[in-house]
Amino acid sequence: MKPTLFVLAAGMGSRYGGLKQMDGLGPNGETIMDYSIYDAVRAGFGKIVFVIRHSFEDDFRNKIINKYTDVVPVELVFQELDYLPAGFTLNPERAKPWGTNHAVLMGKDAIKEPFAVINADDFYGRESFAILADALKGLNGKKNEYCMIGYRVGNTLSESGAVARGVCAVDADDNLTTVVERTHIERIDGEVKYKDENDQFVAIADNTPVSMNMWGFTPDYFDYSESFFKEFLKQNADNIKAEFFIPLVVNDLINSNTIKLKVLDTPSKWFGVTYAADRPEVVAKINALIEAGEYPAKLW
Repeated sequence: MKPTLFVLAAGMGSRYGGLKQMDGLGPNGETIMDYSIYDAVRAGFGKIVFVIRHSFEDDFRNKIINKYTDVVPVELVFQELDYLPAGFTLNPERAKPWGTNHAVLMGKDAIKEPFAVINADDFYGRESFAILADALKGLNGKKNEYCMIGYRVGNTLSESGAVARGVCAVDADDNLTTVVERTHIERIDGEVKYKDENDQFVAIADNTPVSMNMWGFTPDYFDYSESFFKEFLKQNADNIKAEFFIPLVVNDLINSNTIKLKVLDTPSKWFGVTYAADRPEVVAKINALIEAGEYPAKLW
């Protein structure tokens, strides 16, 4: 059974200033999603599922979905603030999305096989998709065994400003032990540093693994997420800014010895459009990859 690629595309990209999932960055208007899907298909993924919002469904179908008609099966699922478990109601003051793991939950009825989760606006690289596809193919029929691509932090920085990264710790077998979200990471005087809870800079090695939200799960993850989300809602009913992130669930499952999650090293260099100022650099990097023969000038 081929794994599925689950693309989180419901966010509006507040720091970027627009719907960056649909921004054409390649020479023929290709989006970053197009390159991810091209890499995923050649790595052996058999289906693509997008999670979006109803407000831009028509535009998304016209600009994104239609180009894959003859390439790979595609499904759409939707994330909205009021998509909550039975017995829970939306606080009318809440405007902030529920977070990445709420988006993942929206795929429960569409995905019955091992699957990868990625962000729509991140360029992950060919090697990363090949590594993750191979790992997921080995998880058919299994439970409680997950994986993630661990990027080397030095390969994920932006020249336009500080970035947020999930800094990972692993055991001797490369299983994840913790992932801690660091909201301010940058290179200072040649060293990668993050700000800690006391607003002090802490240096880390360039090859420290970080999560770029490129995960590999089996379908049992949906059941864990659903159960955990109910507890999350009970505890955060009055917190209109609380978000239900993937690392929150993963850390809980690891700490309770419920699952093991293998951190898979990749040589790929991540890049993306975190800031609008990143756009010219991303366009240049894509063109360089095309010139190097990594991608054809026209994908589809």
